[in-house]
Amino acid sequence: MAVKIDAEKCIGCSACIDTCPVTALKMENEKAVVDEETCIDCGACIPSCPTEAIEE
Repeated sequence: MAVKIDAEKCIGCSACIDTCPVTALKMENEKAVVDEETCIDCGACIPSCPTEAIEE
């Protein structure tokens, strides 16, 4: 299962991108998106989000 990103809360800061050990996060239309097939649900990105837009 992959983490979920709330697009309403995401401010497009990209802080989460570099924290992902498997490069499952990318920016699209100025918002972070997760590749559900690549995400290993480790949660490394969750504390990096200043708006709490990422959850398990």
